[in-house]
Amino acid sequence: MSTVQATTISCPHCGRTNRVPVAAEGRPRCGHCKQPLPWIVDAGDDDFAEVAERADVPVVVDLWATWCGPCRMVSPALEQVATELAGRIKLVKVDVDKNPRLSRRFEVQAVPTLLILDKGETVARQAGAAPAPALRQWVEQTITTPEG
Repeated sequence: MSTVQATTISCPHCGRTNRVPVAAEGRPRCGHCKQPLPWIVDAGDDDFAEVAERADVPVVVDLWATWCGPCRMVSPALEQVATELAGRIKLVKVDVDKNPRLSRRFEVQAVPTLLILDKGETVARQAGAAPAPALRQWVEQTITTPEG
């Protein structure tokens, strides 16, 4: 990768602005207060493997579309969950209309479709919008369930 893409995240603890790479090892922390930062990034057909599949934290994938009302409703809830679980998950948003290969690969038939990836493998999937508490419970239950 010749240029490192980054997104800007405001620290929920101290309010400072931080540049967070879309793909990196480890977990982002605030440069000022050292608290975990929410990791919320966009990915597409060309960079999904690097951004989502190679992450060393569980990844919540939001497969959404700009025209979808429920997608617009669930987006703030997902961002809230990513903030509450900062340091434990990475939220990767994928616009299915702009990324048809990923849409086909994950067999998206309804949006929003939410996935949880662990080391690139899909470990949970759900379609439709849900409130933040339900999403958080789903994510936490999935990422703390031992594989067997």
